[in-house]
Amino acid sequence: MASVSAAHPCAAPALRPADEIGRLYGEHHRWLLGWLRAKLGCPHQAADLAQDIFVRLLVHRLGSGFGDGSDAAAPREPRAYLVTVAGRLVANHFRRLSLERAWLDALATLPEAQLPSAEQHAMARQALHRLDAALAGLSDRARRAFLLSQIDGQDYARVAVALGVTERSVKRYMAQAFEAYILAVE
Repeated sequence: MASVSAAHPCAAPALRPADEIGRLYGEHHRWLLGWLRAKLGCPHQAADLAQDIFVRLLVHRLGSGFGDGSDAAAPREPRAYLVTVAGRLVANHFRRLSLERAWLDALATLPEAQLPSAEQHAMARQALHRLDAALAGLSDRARRAFLLSQIDGQDYARVAVALGVTERSVKRYMAQAFEAYILAVE
């Protein structure tokens, strides 16, 4: 008796990555949009993030071979999968808003003559977003080590005590943080 292979005429054809994401979009976009609206409180931001989620999924899946029979199969629980991806983007969104608020608060303390030009302001915001993205990719300890050292001005010995690690570990965390930042600005 011959075994049934994936190429069997009765077998469902494997979907291309774009088709699989299209199906996921068609079946779950409206639901995801409602979930995002509830989290963000703004239909425009929710729509932007929903689109961003599906674009990211498509880019990721095209790179991983989603739908071509590889290990990157369609999620078994699409809504749970989408909530996980969306949750990360919502957290990033709120972190960026917090960062921008802190920047604007710092600017508010400056005399008008020292305020940056619109171009300098835009460049600073872009740099803050790159730094935020770089720090988001680090482990919690590496991120905390960087912030304690560079923002709070603590030396490595104090950072080590605060984190409960050795000074050598702090040096390693700092190297990771600086590498992530350098890669983010290139």
